[in-house]
Amino acid sequence: MASYAEQYLRSQERAAQSRTVLHRFEQTLEFPLDSFQREACTSVENGRGVLVAAPTGAGKTIVGEFAIYLALKQGKKAFYTTPIKALSNQKYHDLVDLYGHEAVGLLTGDTSINSEADILVMTTEVLRNMLYAGSATLQNLGYVVMDEVHYLADRSRGAVWEEVIIHLPEHISVIALSATISNAEEFGAWLDMVRGSTDIVVSEHRPVPLWQHVMVGKQLLDLFIGETTVEDAANSAEIPAVNPELVKLSHRPRSRSGRQEKSFSRLGRGRRGKYEEGWEKTRHSAEDIRPQRVSRPQMIRALDRDGLLPGICFIFSRAGCDAAVSQCIDADVRLTTDSEAQTIRAYIAEATSSLDTSDLAVLGFYEWREGLTRGVAAHHAGLLPVFKEVVETLFSQGLIRMVFATETLALGINMPARSVVLEKLTKFNGETHVDITPGEYTQLTGRAGRRGIDIEGHAVVLWRPGLEPQQVAGLASKRTYPLNSSFKPTYNMSANLLAQFGAERTKKILESSFAQYQADKSVVGIAQRVRKNEKALAGFEEAMTCHLGDFTEYASLRRELSEREKKAAKGRSRLQQSQAIASILDLLPGDIIEIPEGRNAGPAVVLSRAESLENPRPSILTLKAQLRRLDPRDLDGPILPISKIKVSKKFTGKTPKERRDMASRVREALYHELPARKGSQKKYFSERDTGESQAIDSLRSSLRNHPCHGCSERENHARWAERWYKLSRETDGLRRQIQRRTNTIAQVFERITLLLADFGYVDFNTGEHTLTSRGASLRRIYGEKDLLTSLCLEDGFLQGLDPAATAAVVSSLVYEAKREEFGLLSRYPSSGVEEALMKVLKHWSTLNDAEKLHQLPQTSSPDFGMVWPIYQWARGRNLDRTLSQSDLAAGDFVRWTKQVIDSLDQIAHVSSTDPQLRTQCEAAINLLRRGVVATQF
Repeated sequence: MASYAEQYLRSQERAAQSRTVLHRFEQTLEFPLDSFQREACTSVENGRGVLVAAPTGAGKTIVGEFAIYLALKQGKKAFYTTPIKALSNQKYHDLVDLYGHEAVGLLTGDTSINSEADILVMTTEVLRNMLYAGSATLQNLGYVVMDEVHYLADRSRGAVWEEVIIHLPEHISVIALSATISNAEEFGAWLDMVRGSTDIVVSEHRPVPLWQHVMVGKQLLDLFIGETTVEDAANSAEIPAVNPELVKLSHRPRSRSGRQEKSFSRLGRGRRGKYEEGWEKTRHSAEDIRPQRVSRPQMIRALDRDGLLPGICFIFSRAGCDAAVSQCIDADVRLTTDSEAQTIRAYIAEATSSLDTSDLAVLGFYEWREGLTRGVAAHHAGLLPVFKEVVETLFSQGLIRMVFATETLALGINMPARSVVLEKLTKFNGETHVDITPGEYTQLTGRAGRRGIDIEGHAVVLWRPGLEPQQVAGLASKRTYPLNSSFKPTYNMSANLLAQFGAERTKKILESSFAQYQADKSVVGIAQRVRKNEKALAGFEEAMTCHLGDFTEYASLRRELSEREKKAAKGRSRLQQSQAIASILDLLPGDIIEIPEGRNAGPAVVLSRAESLENPRPSILTLKAQLRRLDPRDLDGPILPISKIKVSKKFTGKTPKERRDMASRVREALYHELPARKGSQKKYFSERDTGESQAIDSLRSSLRNHPCHGCSERENHARWAERWYKLSRETDGLRRQIQRRTNTIAQVFERITLLLADFGYVDFNTGEHTLTSRGASLRRIYGEKDLLTSLCLEDGFLQGLDPAATAAVVSSLVYEAKREEFGLLSRYPSSGVEEALMKVLKHWSTLNDAEKLHQLPQTSSPDFGMVWPIYQWARGRNLDRTLSQSDLAAGDFVRWTKQVIDSLDQIAHVSSTDPQLRTQCEAAINLLRRGVVATQF
C-alpha cells in the first residue's frame, strides 16, 4: 500500500494533469490515448517539436489533431500538410466534421477553399510556395503538422519536405508524422539541429495484431510456425521458422486437377474469436494441397468464406485493378445485399450528379457502378477524383468489401481493412521489375486490422510458381527501412534562395539539409577507415624497409615494368588478331592453308569466302574430310595460303564421298608442292615502333642495377610493398569520397548558379551572386521543367497563339508519360503550335548541353502526348472525342489538365508586365476549366 506522501503526490499530479489542454482534449475523444500518443502530445503542449514514428493504423494522426486543437485554444493558426491531394481532401473533410466549414480551409494548388481559415489543410508544395513568396497567410502560424513525412525520400518530390522544414520560422512548432523507420533517431537528431528542441517518439507496437499467410489454391496457410505475429517476427533476433508445409509446397509441381484443396493452417484450430465459424476445423498435410494459383474471384470467395472481408488487394498495375473488377463481374461475385446495393446506387447518384451524362460511357461509369453495387471496386490514380472519393467513402462505411488498388492507396488514405492481399512481390518501377522492399511491404500490409473493429488483421500473399516462403518471411520480419534524403537543389529553389539570402548564406542553408547531414555522417565512418588504413600503411612501410636502399622506389620500378609488359603483350595480341582477320578476309575458295593449332590444326582447303567483316569464319575442309569453320581465335597471326586447288561451284560436301575426294586432292597438291596463287603472300600490319620495347629494356636495366635487387629478403619486402600499394590506393579512394561528400549540396548549388549565369539569370559582376530581372521570373515558376519554361517565355514562344493553342503548347512542359516515348507528332493542331513546340525543343537541347557542361542532372524532354487532347478539349470537344486518339485514362486526363491549368496560372502571374500574355493564359484556363475538369477537385 502506498504511503500517504505517495498518495498525496499522485493526487497532485492528477490535479495538474486535469488543468492541461491535453486533458481537455482527451475529454473530446471516445477512447483513451496510448502511451506514445500521450508522450507526443505532452511534448507539443510543452512547446517542443516532435517526430512521431509508428506503424500504419497505430493512431499517430491524433498527435497532429491535438496540435490543431492546441493552436485554436492559443488563438493561433495550424497547417496540416500531406503529400497527395487525395489525402488533403480526406483530412479536410475530417476536420470540417470536427470544427465546421468556417474554421477549416483547403489549398491543393488547383483548389482553394477558405484560404484564410485558422486551420488550413494543404499539399506540402503549397506551403513551400507560400514560404518562398512570403505569403501573408503565414502570419500567426503556430503549428505545422507534416503527415507522411517519410515521403521526403521520394526521388521526384521529396526535397519539398526538407525545404519546408528548413525555411519555416523557428518559433513555429513542427509535428512530423512518419511510418516506422529504422533511423528515426538520425532523422530526429537532424530535426533537433535544424528546428531546435525536438522530441523523438517511436512506437513499433501494432494495436491490432497482424498475422501472415500464403494463399495456396483456395486455402490459407500460415507463414510462420506457431503463434507468431508479424510483430513477433520483427522483434525476433532471427527470422522465425517458416511453416514446413509451405516449404514442401514450394518445391512441388503445379496441380493440373481442379479438385478442392484442404487447408493446413493454424486458422483451422478454432482460435479466431468472431471469425472462427468460417475456418476449416481439420488439419491436413501438404500431400492434400495442390500448389496452384487462384483466380481473383476465387480469392475473394475464399476470404469471404473465412470471414476476412473487407479486404484490399494490391495489384501494381492500373490495368490489373480494372481487369480484376471486370473478372469479378463476369464471375458473378456479389458481396452485398439488395438493401446495400440500393444504398450504394443512391450514394453514387448523388455524388456524380454533376457529371455530364454524355461523358459517362467514356468514363467507364457503368461498369464502375456495377462493381460497386456488387461490393468490389478499383482504386488508382487513373480514376476520376470523384470516383476515388466514392470508393473511399463506401469502403469506410463497410459497403465495399474488396478494393483492388495500386500502391498509392497505402499512402495515408484512411482505408483500413480486415485483410490485405498482395498478388505478387515485384513491381515495375518505370524501368524494370524489382522486388518490393521490406519498408514497402510493411506499408502495404499495415492496412490490415481496423482499430476498434477487428481483434486481428491478416496479410496474405498469393502463391505463384517460384514463390519462396523464406522471401516472404524475410519481408515480414525485417525492419531495416531507413529514411534517406532525396534533397537536391533545383533551379527554382536556387533562384529563390539567392534572392532572399544571397550566395553565402544560401550555401549554409543548403548545408543544413538532411541530405548533407547524412552525407556528413557517412564521412565520419569513412574517415575512421582512413585513419585505420594509415596505421596499417605505417606498419607495411616498416616491414618493407630494406637496409640496401629505398625499396619503395624499387617496388615502383617493378610495378611499372610489369604494367608495361602486360600492356605490350595485349598490344601484340590485338595486332595478331587484326592480322588474322585481315588475312582470312583475303582467302579465296581453293586456297590451301596450314592451321597452326586448335582442333582443326593441320592443312585444310578453303571452300567459301568469309561473309562477315567483323568475325570472318569461312568454310574449310580438313585432311580428315571434315567440314569446319576457320575461326580467327585459332590463329596467332596472319594465315597465308601454302598451295591451291580448284574448287567447283557445284561442290556441296553433303556426301562423304565428295568430302573424301576433295581431301584427296588436297593431299595430292601438297605432295606435288603446287604453288599458292599469285598475290596471296602479303604482309599484314607490321608492329609499329612506339618506343615501348626500349622503355621496357631501360626499366629492366634500372631494376637490375638498383641496390635492393641484390637483397636476400627482396621477395619478402616485395610482398609487403604490394600490400602497401593496394592499401594506399584504397585509402586515396576513400579520401576522394570524403572530398566528394563534403559540402556536396553546396557544390551542386554552385554549379547551378554558374549555369544560370550562362543564361543571364545570375550576375557575377558585382562580386556577389545577384539575381537578374530574368532570374526573378524563375522564382515564380514551379515544376520539373522550371528553367526550360522560363527560357521559352523569354523567347516569346506563346506569342500570336490563340488560347486553345496556348494550352496545347504549355502541356508539353507539364505532361510526362509513364514511359519515356519521346517523339514528334505526325501532324500539329496548327502551324503556330508546331513552331512554338519546335522552340521548346530548341531550348531544351540548349539547356541539356549546358547541363552536361556543368555536370548537372539533365532536364527531361518535352512530351507532346497531351498536345492534341488539350487542344481538342480547349476547342470544346466532348470527352469521348478528346480521348479517342489517346491512350490516356479519363482520370489521368483530368489530373494532367488541372496541372496544365496550374502552369498557365503561373505563367499569367509571371507575365504580369505583359497584359496580352496574361489575358491569353487566363482565356486558356477558362476554356480548360469546364465539364468533368471543373467538377473534380
